[in-house]
Amino acid sequence: MSEIIKLDNSDSCFITANVTNSHNDAVAFEMKFAKDITISQLKSKLEIITGGSASTMKVELYKGDSYVTSLSNNDAKLGFYINCDGLRIHVVDSFVSFGFDNEKVEKFELSKDQYEQKTNSVRNFLKQNKIGKYNEEEMKQMEEKRREQAEEMQKRADLCILNSRCQVTVPGNPTRRGTIKYNGELEGKNGIFIGVQYDEPLGKNNGSVNGKVYFVCPPNYGGFVSPLSVEVGDFPPEDFDDEL
Repeated sequence: MSEIIKLDNSDSCFITANVTNSHNDAVAFEMKFAKDITISQLKSKLEIITGGSASTMKVELYKGDSYVTSLSNNDAKLGFYINCDGLRIHVVDSFVSFGFDNEKVEKFELSKDQYEQKTNSVRNFLKQNKIGKYNEEEMKQMEEKRREQAEEMQKRADLCILNSRCQVTVPGNPTRRGTIKYNGELEGKNGIFIGVQYDEPLGKNNGSVNGKVYFVCPPNYGGFVSPLSVEVGDFPPEDFDDEL
């Protein structure tokens, strides 16, 4: 799962579990449920979260990616199945497994306006709780941060003049000195990249990426990094022959 949305609903005699949906398992809602509710009542609550139907949904229990059991007894208490936090409740709409030929079955689709009017949709739930893109203040802050990062990126890239000496600092790698040989975009990638010919064979290529040549240098002397990792200045080549 790529994103977990936490909802504060603390109380005693509750268990905490992540809720995922077979139609969109990229988002998991971390929620608290009372242990004494029945599975039938749980399904009704899951309607709001997943957009599924309590009458047709199938509820499965996972520990990480490992299947544990199916919550199949509607009259059983949730605590019968779950006694600890950190498990995952996965909702599968039962009509998915009926074996219909999707090419022959006429599909029912809601218009944008009809979907907006639904009160039990995932979108409405996110709106009501101001989660993700429906949190205007959070989105403004994210947009402002992206704008500032783009401006700083462009400012640093403007300093990276071809054939200038530079020092490259990338987390997890040694600081390397070299000469700027390329400044621009790379095919198939977003953003600006600075191509550097290092003084030592501490690079990853010869100035080429995926078969396209951006500059020419010996093998393992070339590398492409973010402008934010490049410091332009008077960095003469280090004399490695004098080192023991």
